[in-house]
Amino acid sequence: MTAEDIQTHDKPTPLGCDPADLAWVESTVKQAGTSFAAGMRILPPMRRYGMYAIYAFCRVVDDIADGYEPMEERKARLDAWHQHIADLYDGKAIDPLDRVLMATIRFFSLRQEDFDAVIDGMIMDAENTIVAPDEKTLDLYCDRVASAVGRLSVRIFGDSTQEADKVAHHLGRALQLTNILRDIAEDAARGRLYLPGDLLTRFNVPHDPIKALSAPGLQDVANILAARAEDHFRAAFATMRHCRPKAMLPARIMGASYEAVLVAMRKRGWSSAVLLDRPHTSTLGKAFWLTASYLP
Repeated sequence: MTAEDIQTHDKPTPLGCDPADLAWVESTVKQAGTSFAAGMRILPPMRRYGMYAIYAFCRVVDDIADGYEPMEERKARLDAWHQHIADLYDGKAIDPLDRVLMATIRFFSLRQEDFDAVIDGMIMDAENTIVAPDEKTLDLYCDRVASAVGRLSVRIFGDSTQEADKVAHHLGRALQLTNILRDIAEDAARGRLYLPGDLLTRFNVPHDPIKALSAPGLQDVANILAARAEDHFRAAFATMRHCRPKAMLPARIMGASYEAVLVAMRKRGWSSAVLLDRPHTSTLGKAFWLTASYLP
């Protein structure tokens, strides 16, 4: 954290938070080892630290859902987060994340229902090992773990309109479907299979996560989901034209990066020989899809 981002105590700080609390949230994000922290550098400090707080919250509940505790214990800990969020809305904060998150909620008028949706999405993972869900369950899961985060994010980016919520709806689903297609083998190793059961049955793919990896029909299932993700990307970018352009820039950049991954996977395919290979994307490719996102 630099002096530019957090000033001395006699001057205002982002979100009006203590510099130590802001530093704690930022370090939590950076320790996660993702490109998220670097990507949020384009935001002014107030919005940037708000996004750091949202990411840190998501990281905490996701780690609980993916933990090694008994399923009942993980669910109980996630259920407790509903009350934890309610306490923040009542002005009760006990640690650095709480304090920065509470300031973010107040400054950007974030909705409690969106935090609750994220928690409920994590409970879906903790309560049952998701294997071959029906279409309705898969869409609900995508809404909770991705689109709900998008609804929080667009408000921090600077747009709280219904059109911005539509962007979150479509972009969240596009990103989550891309994640599912990228992580098929990784999820299978954990006993999970997020591909919809009706498509698996249609193309004679076993509902067993490991057996599904070598099924010839997996390519067809993945192609259909990839087409759905692409439809959501197009809908998200089209809806962005009705939103504040500056507020949508972070969403465009994120969408373009993920769309580049989706395109790389479609070229690579989903045969068992390549499922463990991470799709390669270049900076030039991401720039191309970012430019394309502005085109009709």
